[in-house]
Amino acid sequence: MKNLIYTLSICFLFPSFLSAQYLEVGAGFGSTSYLGDLSPSTKRLSMGEQRYAVNGFVRYNPNDYLALKIGATLGRLSARDVDAEDASRKARALQFKSVLFETAVTLEYNIFGYEPKYMSRRFSPYVFIGVGFFTFNPKTIYGGEWVELQPLGTEGQGLADFPEKKPYKRFAFSFPIGGGLKYAVSDRLNIGGEIGLRGTTTDYIDDVSTTYVSSDVLNENNGPVSAALSNRSGKSIPTGATRGNPNNNDWYLVSSLSISYNLINSGNKRRRRPMGCPTF
Repeated sequence: MKNLIYTLSICFLFPSFLSAQYLEVGAGFGSTSYLGDLSPSTKRLSMGEQRYAVNGFVRYNPNDYLALKIGATLGRLSARDVDAEDASRKARALQFKSVLFETAVTLEYNIFGYEPKYMSRRFSPYVFIGVGFFTFNPKTIYGGEWVELQPLGTEGQGLADFPEKKPYKRFAFSFPIGGGLKYAVSDRLNIGGEIGLRGTTTDYIDDVSTTYVSSDVLNENNGPVSAALSNRSGKSIPTGATRGNPNNNDWYLVSSLSISYNLINSGNKRRRRPMGCPTF
């Protein structure tokens, strides 16, 4: 009787432990979008220009419901004030583009359970959450060439008169959250799609965050290119005027369609599961 109770507990409380563990490798193609101070609108979730992205991943599947994925994404983020809905933001006339490289670890939960080896659960939506690390390098067009913005200190970073404005790093942490769908074409091959937002620990993906420093000060200390790219409105703007919103860090979105291959043992792959809960 004691053994029976133990068996039933395992079956009903931890059913996912009865399936085999396996690794999965895959690659995907999709897009990236940006959300920040140069988004077309600040009144709602408004993404920047969509750009192509590629990714690769390894997924460890300990059971039918949980998966741990390690992935890398290469893409690009960009936005322009010319696309803004507000006239004052159009007049600001800033723009940027940046290559994005992210590595992330995410924990997935398969809502229906997912089991391709015995083809018993071939389809499932899933949700995920995780943590990542990414690099970026905002650039803008000037004199017909793309110029790196971070070394220029366009908001007065590094100047003795503005000790609160430190030069920003071109890397930060990200916090992926989102969902997707996966489908087993066979016991070896999967296709899927997912979309996920990334909160970040930086407000400088676009090189815009706080306030203006006057063009005269920037020209004298950081050079004429810094002054020109800090204020592109064609008007004189005083030190301290609002340039961005430092209260909200930048976000970005990654969407992807993927194909993956299961590294599982071929033995008994066409049989039903060798273990399961007893039936009455």
